[in-house]
Amino acid sequence: MVSALDFMVVWMEVERVCFSAGREKQIMKDRKRILLIDDNDHDVELILTALDDYHLASDVVVVRDGKEALDYLYRQGNFKTRSKGNPVVVLLDLKLPKVNGLEVLRQIKSDEQLKIIPVVIITSSREEEDIVESYKLGVNAYIIKSANFHKFFEAVMEVGLFWAVINKPPPGSVRKEK
Repeated sequence: MVSALDFMVVWMEVERVCFSAGREKQIMKDRKRILLIDDNDHDVELILTALDDYHLASDVVVVRDGKEALDYLYRQGNFKTRSKGNPVVVLLDLKLPKVNGLEVLRQIKSDEQLKIIPVVIITSSREEEDIVESYKLGVNAYIIKSANFHKFFEAVMEVGLFWAVINKPPPGSVRKEK
């Protein structure tokens, strides 16, 4: 994990680059859609707070189970009319009702249209079997939720910073305002 001082130095540089020379306006036009799949209200609130406090995403979609996540990705059910395009990243818990996180990951990474979406597992599972299976299925990162509020908050900030600001997202995942 990056030290708090190192993170602050990196964050200050990101702010300098992103918000200098009139780039703030352009960045604010590029909406970064993040799909958050988690059934734990406390974790969802913390993740949303971390992302919102640092302006890392302006469009976070929260779904509470694996079936709802797949409906969102395939534009089915309640999401039939959602706008086209994929999220810039999927933040996925493993222990989900209806369809578990590993099955959601399996379906994402086996679908030709969805497999380019980066998926970050954010879970409490430390089970080696879950970690190995996640990487076999093509997960981009595996983060274990910390019981320490500050460590978890920092981890979410770092994930958000990387995937929503630093990383160049796959085509179709950045939606521009009209």
